Amino acid sequence: MAESLRILILEDSPTDAELIQFELQEAELSFTAKVVMTESDFLRELHEFEPALILSDYDLSQYNGALALGETRRRYPDIPFILVTGAISEDHAIEIFTQGAKDYVLKTRLQQRLVPAVRRALAEAEEQRARKRAEAELLEAHRTLEEKVIIRTAELKAEISARRKAEEALQKTHDELEQQVEKRTIELRKALSEIKAMKKQLEAENIYFRQENESRHRFENIVGQSDGLKYILYRAEQVAPTDTTVLILGETGTGKELIAAAIHNMSPRKERPLITVNCAALPGNLIESELFGREKGAFTGADTRQIGRFEIANGSTLCLDEIGELPLELQAKLLRVIQHNEFERLGSSQTIKVDVRIIATTNRDLEEEVRKGRFRQDLYYRLNVFPITVPPLRQRKEDIPFMAHAFIERYARKVGKQITSIQKGTLKALQDYSWPGNVRELESVIERAAILCPGPVLQLTDQLEISFPPTSSPMRTLEETERSQIHKILSETRWRIEGRNGAASILGIHPSTLRVRMHKLGIVRPETKAPD
Repeated sequence: MAESLRILILEDSPTDAELIQFELQEAELSFTAKVVMTESDFLRELHEFEPALILSDYDLSQYNGALALGETRRRYPDIPFILVTGAISEDHAIEIFTQGAKDYVLKTRLQQRLVPAVRRALAEAEEQRARKRAEAELLEAHRTLEEKVIIRTAELKAEISARRKAEEALQKTHDELEQQVEKRTIELRKALSEIKAMKKQLEAENIYFRQENESRHRFENIVGQSDGLKYILYRAEQVAPTDTTVLILGETGTGKELIAAAIHNMSPRKERPLITVNCAALPGNLIESELFGREKGAFTGADTRQIGRFEIANGSTLCLDEIGELPLELQAKLLRVIQHNEFERLGSSQTIKVDVRIIATTNRDLEEEVRKGRFRQDLYYRLNVFPITVPPLRQRKEDIPFMAHAFIERYARKVGKQITSIQKGTLKALQDYSWPGNVRELESVIERAAILCPGPVLQLTDQLEISFPPTSSPMRTLEETERSQIHKILSETRWRIEGRNGAASILGIHPSTLRVRMHKLGIVRPETKAPD
């Protein structure tokens, strides 16, 4: 059994340390973690624990992540070091990369960024170790050849000295020595040529294995074999090497974000992190500062300077998730950034130039939104350069068995059960269902079934039926429908938002997103009356 990965976590927040370990466990990494909070504990475990990776907060109550990074680089320069922090300024980001940090992960993006950053750091470290081993082998071979040359040269000199004593055999000895030297020179040249060929082969193999590794992981989270899915991935591969703006269309829960991540990971910008902004999760008054940043004092409550997502994504890719939810008043400013690659922070007149590739996703019909005056026509045409439409799950039913087995394996392991198969009737029911919630709904159904499954064969615990409101009831707005559904799930979970069985997990959204939607829709937990 392979030894588990040793990870040293420098974090003075037990909750954040647990979240980090949870995300690594979710990614199925085999690791042993040790959490330290102080400088003395860190320096001791750096020597005794012999970590293969270090994850460190930046601002700690008794220590500083930059100091820990400097100490690590001084003592153990080959250990990859990743900063995990709540916020970081541009100057600090430049400082940590200058000192040798592999990456940094914002705690607000922990779920999306931590595991890819760890995988990249470990892959780069392994590549560096392999390169050093190859260089050491080449150096040893060269040293051995030099020693042989020295020994043989000494032997030849001894032979020449001995034969010089015999005057009558001088010419014969001379001819023999010339022949031996010539032969040995040919052998050495041949050996040197073989070493050069071996070096080139090792370099070629290294490049090949790296390409193979990238190819194997670029679609690792996308499951399915249908023609529709293959076509989407083919389109993604076509556009990935370019800087073309991509518009990903599709219903809610179809996996548009995964396609966006795959395009970025196949692009020349893959060495930089993919930056994502959920336009539906942020209140309208915060989206502008989130995208473009702000200066201190730009508006009431702006106590500090904030770098916007466009600046953070400079040289990388920015995914504008649910672009159809962007307020109309911000669409003109976004259009200018896309057209001219420049903008101003809130509260500043200084123009900032950026190099950002745009990938936008939406579940709305933007052409219909343009006709209704809710979306700018010029922005739509600017985004719709290379559209990719992700088909709903009901149109690729042949992918359902692959997805079901993948989800069963994930959630069986998560709940600690041995679920090895799925009933044919259950599989048929899954394929016959229309899945209005698409992949996200399928995942939720499988997770519930895995929790309640009594044996090794998965059975559905729910009847897969779409409920429609009575025909006599009046039509409700989208906002009313959303408020009713969220309130229903919160009531069923006794107003528990987070956790495996929390409302956010059942709805398939992040807890912070659910809280924002509750605030926007005016959903408040009812007060519990004290018993008489």
